[in-house]
Amino acid sequence: MNPCRLEKNQAACPCSYPCDRKGLCCECLRYHQGRRELPACYFPGEAERTYDRSIEHFLRITNNKR
Repeated sequence: MNPCRLEKNQAACPCSYPCDRKGLCCECLRYHQGRRELPACYFPGEAERTYDRSIEHFLRITNNKR
């Protein structure tokens, strides 16, 4: 397993919420999975800024783009 590339991950992370998991993708995924959510990197900018990380929100915005 590769070591975490924290600096590179932080630079690419689109999450606008102040969070201790920023750049720690494995921890972020585990956190959101436990809440039945998706992390910020799954959402376009405008949708991400709503802080609604629900799977339902993701499905609504992706279905609207079809």
